[in-house]
Amino acid sequence: MRIADADILILPGLGSSGDGHWQMRWAEKMSTAAIVEQADWDDPDPDDWTDTMVKAVELAERPVVLVAHSLACIALVQAAGRFPEGKVKGAFLVSPPDIESSRDVPEEARAFGTVPRDPLPFPSLLVISDSDPFCSLECAADYAAAWGSDFHQAGNAGHINVHSGHGPWPEGLLMFTRLMQRL
Repeated sequence: MRIADADILILPGLGSSGDGHWQMRWAEKMSTAAIVEQADWDDPDPDDWTDTMVKAVELAERPVVLVAHSLACIALVQAAGRFPEGKVKGAFLVSPPDIESSRDVPEEARAFGTVPRDPLPFPSLLVISDSDPFCSLECAADYAAAWGSDFHQAGNAGHINVHSGHGPWPEGLLMFTRLMQRL
């Protein structure tokens, strides 16, 4: 699938992605990409976040590919069963946090509760860093196995955000392009 043939819905995590973040850069460069705006980025309501994602997918005019970072990965998995059947063609999941066990995850993220372990109804790729402060490799591998996601270890890359030095993140764009070619 070509990027031009899909609506690329970009789902930032807690606090949004902010200027310079790879998600914002991708949204600016891809003509079919859009940021899914949440009502409250800093004190998220899980039901509101998942409802907003479902509505964005419903309103999309073309097949949808989701690009989620951090807490948005968890919200996406929670919303997946509510997406219109067959509309979402794939998902790129980057740095999902371990909201159940990690002591470093912000308290606001814990409101999302238990992380579903059901397979996603579309292909996905989960990317995690060896040094993510919010999720261990073991937890990320467990998520990938449960969700039926391909798994990619990104090396020593922190939370794969601006703070960890990932503004443009060209390696991520290559991984995303490979996912799109598979769809």
